[in-house]
Amino acid sequence: MSTAKRYRSCILATCCVPWNECFEFEEEIFRRSVRHQIESGIRDLYIFGTAGEGYAVTESQFDEVTNVFLDETKGDGVQGMVGLISQSLPTVIERIERAMEMGATRFQISLPSWGVLNDAEMQTFFRETCGRFPKAEFLHYNLMRTGRIITGTEYGRLAGKFPNLVATKNSTADEARLKSLFADAPQLQHFITEAGFAKAALMSECGFLISFTSTNFARAREYFHAGRDRDAAKIEAIAADFGGLIDAFKEAVGSSAHMDGAYDKLFCRIHDPEFPLRLLPPYEGVSEEWFGHYLGLLRKHQPSWLP
Repeated sequence: MSTAKRYRSCILATCCVPWNECFEFEEEIFRRSVRHQIESGIRDLYIFGTAGEGYAVTESQFDEVTNVFLDETKGDGVQGMVGLISQSLPTVIERIERAMEMGATRFQISLPSWGVLNDAEMQTFFRETCGRFPKAEFLHYNLMRTGRIITGTEYGRLAGKFPNLVATKNSTADEARLKSLFADAPQLQHFITEAGFAKAALMSECGFLISFTSTNFARAREYFHAGRDRDAAKIEAIAADFGGLIDAFKEAVGSSAHMDGAYDKLFCRIHDPEFPLRLLPPYEGVSEEWFGHYLGLLRKHQPSWLP
């Protein structure tokens, strides 16, 4: 018998935050972007991951954006998740408290990265997040920027201790690592990015963490459902485009950007020509010129991935 998952299998997508020339929150553009994803069938959304600049926002920006996001994701069947990235565990705790007062129930956490956590410190981190807030649900974002990748075995132990740890995000296509996630922490829903999802979906139930395929939500949903159906031929056919899609945004951006949000805001601009490309300083986004180059490459080589 398969183990019941603690979170549904779905497409999980980021909501980037638009900033004006004074680096103030562009609320109406943000609301429009969130609504567009929901109307396009993407109903599990989160703010303040790495693409959503969760590492860079002030406390007032965190509160302002969170309040608007929760307002836009309160509809039936929509699940909103608030990301928490900070070097300070007390700051993470305070943000959870304030967001829960606004109505948040789901959170995305990642380990502090100023120093790589040892085993005891990692246990403290999860105790003071999952353990401290038993009425909330938590997804752990497993990324190398923290200096430590949590293994499937470690996830299994954490899941046994914290029943409200419900899911993970893993950007990997390594088969051994994927197999361990499913075998050693089967109760968690593991969200995997494009290349890894092609392998993971044929191994076990999983979620799809969408990134560069968000330029066309209909085709991304088709890819996800091919995975749900374990249709290997269809997965392979759609995934055959991925190399060209990756080449397009890498060629467009080159060495001009190195933050996840710089890429993801390219994808947002594909859907809304008013979506700003800028990142909170000191980080730099992509220029208008390079966005135009990226759009031209898609039109020429990957037109089926435009909306």
